[in-house]
Amino acid sequence: MEILKVLFLFIATAIAEIVGCYLPYLWLRQGYSIWMLVPAELSLALFVWLLTLHPQAAGRTYAAYGGVYVSVALLWLWAVESTRPVVTDFVGVIFCLIGMAIIMLGPRHT
Repeated sequence: MEILKVLFLFIATAIAEIVGCYLPYLWLRQGYSIWMLVPAELSLALFVWLLTLHPQAAGRTYAAYGGVYVSVALLWLWAVESTRPVVTDFVGVIFCLIGMAIIMLGPRHT
């Protein structure tokens, strides 16, 4: 059950980070209002707060989070930007998730 909780936390963290970075992109590149920076700032603050909730050491959390971030970013690409990922994207995600699992589930020496 702890693994599912951490996975959900990783996904929520990734969404908060992506939204916080995508909104300024809309302002700078797509001509949206500068007011897009307000929810972007709130989303990035949520991202930072969510990172503090992870039960592992910070460095390990950040390393493992990368695998989930890559996965969620490709889902974002597909769902929000209407760009279908290609086979190499999916292969890359598999490698990232394997790396994440090794980092999070590996034995710990005390």
